Amino acid sequence: MKKCLLILLGSLCMLLGLFFAVVPGPSLIFFIAGLMCFSFYYPKARHYLRLCQKALTKSCAFLDKKLAR
Repeated sequence: MKKCLLILLGSLCMLLGLFFAVVPGPSLIFFIAGLMCFSFYYPKARHYLRLCQKALTKSCAFLDKKLAR
């Protein structure tokens, strides 16, 4: 039951992320939330979640460095 709910929630978040990729909105937040839901049961999703986290960390550090000037 728990697995079904997480998969359903992850699918909903991914669909909202795709929707907000076309329409202006917080698509990245929904993609990461969907990956987080999927990562409990699928190792490949856990890998992609780590990649997203690393990319966001690097981009935030870059923006902090540029805005600090």
